[in-house]
Amino acid sequence: MNANSVIVPPDFGEETDAFRQSPETIELLVKRRSLQADFLAEPGPSEEELSQILRIAARAPDHGRVVPFRFLVFRNEMRKRAGDILADAFLKVEPQASEERVDKERHRFLRAPIVVALISKLQPKHKIPVWEQTLTIGAVGQNMLIAANAHGFAAQWLTEWYAYDDTIKRGFRLTEGEDFAGFVYIGAAAQKPKERARPEMDAITRYFE
Repeated sequence: MNANSVIVPPDFGEETDAFRQSPETIELLVKRRSLQADFLAEPGPSEEELSQILRIAARAPDHGRVVPFRFLVFRNEMRKRAGDILADAFLKVEPQASEERVDKERHRFLRAPIVVALISKLQPKHKIPVWEQTLTIGAVGQNMLIAANAHGFAAQWLTEWYAYDDTIKRGFRLTEGEDFAGFVYIGAAAQKPKERARPEMDAITRYFE
């Protein structure tokens, strides 16, 4: 079975393995590295592969099964349409911006074959604390990065200015209470990323005594 084979998830209530040793997964996690969106290229995930990536992303710890998130996928010509919305919103913020600068905004979603907006749907009135719902959304984003890598693609999770812009939220049809947790760019790697500095484990790890 190759990495891109579709694996059918278990049915509701079906018994599953509590764990399965996988040195390949451990190696992927040890070496996992995001690649800048500027260095992502065609081909991107097929419809089948993308569906599986999103399904895996959604399999995150979710106390109370709140599902405080949803996905908005940008692909094909819709990336250009989204870019026009970005450019128009940017001009409202920076009306004196140069044509070159506006054009950069217009092409943001063209940096990768697939862009997935991870949308936060926090429910403040739910019995599950908002902080725990927020942790679920973060786990979904991380799952998506790992799933993309496991399918043979590079990815980067970005926010940038448009994740916090109200005009963009309206243009992308977010509803009341929804926010962007970020945008995950997915595509083939046009170059290899270089390892960056990581935390010193001794500085962040203590054993309770």
